[in-house]
Amino acid sequence: MLTIGNFLGGQWANESWGRYWGWDPKETWALISIMVYAFVIHMRLVPGLRGRFAFNWASIFAFASILMTYFGVNFYLTGLHSYASGDQIISYKFIVGSFIAWLIIGHFAKRKYDKYLKK
Repeated sequence: MLTIGNFLGGQWANESWGRYWGWDPKETWALISIMVYAFVIHMRLVPGLRGRFAFNWASIFAFASILMTYFGVNFYLTGLHSYASGDQIISYKFIVGSFIAWLIIGHFAKRKYDKYLKK
């Protein structure tokens, strides 16, 4: 649905503004989210990335890219689709801290997965 919405949005932009793509932060992050989800879907084709744990862990990262597309772009970055005009609601420290927390929680979850659930 995200991919379909992005392509239909490009068609609408061409009719409205005369161009398909403008490298606006919202459009760019929508493309990044599509690429992240495409990677998650295709992880099953890479032998080293197969498995339930890797898929679930990458899915959390993919969902975070959707959150960045909505909240980060709308309220943090400036562009055609922005509401805050660059007012910093989220700091870079919060983003880095969230990424580090994702890594730490993933590490402990992997240890527990290997101990109890791996066959």
